[in-house]
Amino acid sequence: MEFENLHQVLRALYDDMMPLSAEMAAVAKGLAGLGALFYMALKVWQALSRAEPVDVFPLLRPFALGLCIMFFPTMVLGTINAVLSPVVTGTHGILEGQVLDLNALQQQKDQLEREAMLRNPETAYLVSDEEFDRQLEELGWSPSDLATMSGMYLERIMYQTEKNIRDGFREFLEILFQAAALVIDTIRTFFLIVLSILGPIAFAISVWDGFQSTLTQWLTRYISVYLWLPVADLFSAMLARIQSLILQEDIQNLSDPTYIPDSSNTVYIIFMIIGIIGYFTIPTVTGWIIQAGGAGNYTRNVNQATQRAGNVAGAVTGAGAGSISGKLVQ
Repeated sequence: MEFENLHQVLRALYDDMMPLSAEMAAVAKGLAGLGALFYMALKVWQALSRAEPVDVFPLLRPFALGLCIMFFPTMVLGTINAVLSPVVTGTHGILEGQVLDLNALQQQKDQLEREAMLRNPETAYLVSDEEFDRQLEELGWSPSDLATMSGMYLERIMYQTEKNIRDGFREFLEILFQAAALVIDTIRTFFLIVLSILGPIAFAISVWDGFQSTLTQWLTRYISVYLWLPVADLFSAMLARIQSLILQEDIQNLSDPTYIPDSSNTVYIIFMIIGIIGYFTIPTVTGWIIQAGGAGNYTRNVNQATQRAGNVAGAVTGAGAGSISGKLVQ
């Protein structure tokens, strides 16, 4: 819930800083006006020098861009966000549905594992205080009973210690997983704010002859960065679905009274590590959906930075999984 609140803070930050684009539009108007003057003069002089009629349609382009600059927050950002928002809402709904199923299946599996251990007299006292007290009462005070009693206490302590270590390591990976998602969302919000505030300048520069591609590059970069969140939600939904299928298989196995449950959570840990590393590939995957042409070294540097961050996260979590998870499986 704390991480969800941080994501909401980033949404509020984006909404609060959008009015700043209107202030930047004042500077862009002058730049666009000067560019429109030179652009129209160049087109008219070219037509006159060739003794050709003046084509009026291309001359309307600076006026259209000028209207976009004047009403930039409403006409441009409002339109683009209105078109892309259903994509974000749809993918987030898919994620919420998968997470709810995953939580329900996890609770069902935990309950079945507890029942399976309670059915076995050799493990029932490890998870039930009543069964532990009952078996202690059946023991006497002979040396063999005292040895058995000491062994029960020792096994119970070891079981609880291993369980705490497993739960602690799982919580640590969950925090890293949520932190990776927060890093991607923070970078996404920063890029969107910069592109939105400086968007009027990009529109104004595109008025000048020879810089028309600036408008296309701005649009493709904005849409590409905006789609980071839907891609992240789809990636999380995929991982949740995979874990749901694994939990469903475990629940079917637990229906067999002779099945011995595995409480090491090794598969869960593996997929958490995959998720942490996979989050840092989202900028690359989004670039496959819409190509931000002309980004050049900028896009490559972003992808290389995210890949290095993913390698660091993979090294840290992989080392932890090798030293801790390996012990738990034994």
